[in-house]
Amino acid sequence: MTTLIVAGVILLFLVVIIMAGVKVVPQSETKVVERLGKFHSVLQPGLNFIIPFIDKPKVIYTRRVETGAFGRSGIRVSTTSVIDLREQVYDFPSQQVITRDNVTTEINALLYFQIVDPKKSVYEIDNLPNAIEKLTQTSLRNVIGELELDETLTSRDTINAKLQSILDDATNKWGVKVNRVELQDITPPESVRVAMEKQMQAERNRRAEILNAEGEKQSLILRSEGQKMSQINKAEAEKQAAILKAEGEARAQVLRAQAEADAIRNVADAVAQSQTDPASYLLAQKYIETLKDMTSGKDSKTVFMPYEATSVLSSLGSVKNLFNNVKE
Repeated sequence: MTTLIVAGVILLFLVVIIMAGVKVVPQSETKVVERLGKFHSVLQPGLNFIIPFIDKPKVIYTRRVETGAFGRSGIRVSTTSVIDLREQVYDFPSQQVITRDNVTTEINALLYFQIVDPKKSVYEIDNLPNAIEKLTQTSLRNVIGELELDETLTSRDTINAKLQSILDDATNKWGVKVNRVELQDITPPESVRVAMEKQMQAERNRRAEILNAEGEKQSLILRSEGQKMSQINKAEAEKQAAILKAEGEARAQVLRAQAEADAIRNVADAVAQSQTDPASYLLAQKYIETLKDMTSGKDSKTVFMPYEATSVLSSLGSVKNLFNNVKE
């Protein structure tokens, strides 16, 4: 019976020793092993064997200041031997920073980092999360202090890139890689926000007035261009009409001249055949046309004929003979 008890104790002791010497590390995690208080190795993900009671995983202490109920602040201490190798994000609480133009602004930042050297993260710095938080806060104050408020509000990408460069250089000796920094909220004071809203409203009104003025300007330009084209088209139309009218009048005059020439030629031929004085014939024709114009109309008129008209009347006989000859 005693032998069984001793054997059971020995077996239990061996099981405890074996369990203490076998360490299973999950993927994306690791542990720093110390042998007799000195760094020995970094465990890889999977099954690992260590010497029990001689090799021990390094215990990491983390201290954070937290605000509990009723606004009381306290320090929370947590311990772990596991080092997470995945990318981690820290959401830092809002802090007040002062810009170059002396405006106090609240800024909330996000930090994305990753542990790339577990040994340095354990032995080169104490309380790594708190160190990264304080470094980020001080670096953010320095960067914002070099910018004015307007630049701070419109240059987030520039601030993020500058903070990332500063933090990456500072945390390199801690075995940490800072991937990126993001500014979440930038909250200026209420008075500054009201002034900025008024300024923005005034700027919008100015832009609206400029757009209206530009629209009116373009409208006037287009209207004047339209009037110009209309006047040009009207002048061209009047020009073409005048040209056509002049050409028509010239053509009519040519035709009238040709008709008169033909008539005179015919009269001359007829006069030549009848052996009548052409001057007497033409003079009689003009007197007859003038007499017709004088006696035309509805009103009664008294016509006085000059003395020389008797010679004209005497030429009517010649005209009669002329028409008789033409008829024959």
